[in-house]
Amino acid sequence: MQSINPSVPWLDAGAALQLLGVRPQSLYASVSRGRIRSKPDPDDSRRSLYSRDDVLRLAARRAGAAPARDVALQAVAWGEPVLASSVSTVEGGRLYYAGVDVEQLVHEGQGLEAVAALLWGAPQVVFHLPASHDEAGGLRAALAGMAVAAAGGRSSRGRDAAELHAEAARLVASMAQAWLGGGTAEDAAAPLHRRIADAWQRPQSADAIRQALVLLADHELNASTFAARVAASTGASMAAALLAGLATLTGPLHGGASADLFELLAQAEAHGAEAAVQARLRQGRPLPAFGHPLYPDGDLRAALLLAGCEQPVLLAAVATAVTRSTGSLPSVDFALAALTLAHGWPREAPLALFAIARSVGWIAHALEQQRSNLLIRPRAFYAGPALPRPRVAGRRGWAAS
Repeated sequence: MQSINPSVPWLDAGAALQLLGVRPQSLYASVSRGRIRSKPDPDDSRRSLYSRDDVLRLAARRAGAAPARDVALQAVAWGEPVLASSVSTVEGGRLYYAGVDVEQLVHEGQGLEAVAALLWGAPQVVFHLPASHDEAGGLRAALAGMAVAAAGGRSSRGRDAAELHAEAARLVASMAQAWLGGGTAEDAAAPLHRRIADAWQRPQSADAIRQALVLLADHELNASTFAARVAASTGASMAAALLAGLATLTGPLHGGASADLFELLAQAEAHGAEAAVQARLRQGRPLPAFGHPLYPDGDLRAALLLAGCEQPVLLAAVATAVTRSTGSLPSVDFALAALTLAHGWPREAPLALFAIARSVGWIAHALEQQRSNLLIRPRAFYAGPALPRPRVAGRRGWAAS
């Protein structure tokens, strides 16, 4: 058996597999899901090295022997729940909004308006998008618009529920308008999915957009939602909470995963799907839009969206290569990319749909957090340089204790 040097921060595949007691496919899957960091071996670029700390943490978790410190660390990375919420949950591979199975909402033909009413506890929600001739839509416009709204926003504390629901609907409409720019339909009260389809000049894909919006509206305490709740816990306005959520969503490990998948597709087009996937694995880079810790048997949201979508041949080849090499299945980010290519949506469509839909969930969590009147303020485990010994006052001055 190979001995493990505890002073070495990086392990080769053999040592990592020995500690984990798993097959290579499981190791690659843990890397692709972000559970284990990796980097190319400087002595052999065809091989990868794996973070010893990540491997040990995952091995301890598998053995059920993680110390209290590691349990606390894992709580912020797919670990145990850290706060109570009635907004949504994933249980048994299924997603529920306020106790309602999201698949039911999709099949009933419900839109984002109905989901907002459910999650906000509002009697009815309508998103009135004013007609606009500003063509500069997209992420920059969304961030700038929400920053302006946050600068003049009021705290939600102590305000009437009907007033808050009206403000929430205006904010979601503002978010959508910022992404769509000047291409929106004239009917300001039309369902949001129809307005988006018209703005993208793809009216026949309105129902696919509806399904995506419903499935993306909320997803437990993901990174952007946690950021929104932290902002709301300080008493900040709903607009400030949305700005925090939107900024967090832009990262490639969150809402930007589809854009990273497009990059992988370009590599697959140049070198072949199998070669592109294997190159990523050798480099230790995560495979975007595959695998999800809450859905070990496959992302339900992806399955629902892909059921009515004819995947492009190259995208399907990449999915086959990833699943064969790592066992990981497509996530909702993959499905959004597939829909974008199949329907000819703008390349920014996955992030736009994510931001517009998830703003409904961010607001639901912000309202819930402010009602709790609790500030979210966790402690950090100090891992820096050694601290000086405390000094105490004595008769002859200060002395080390």
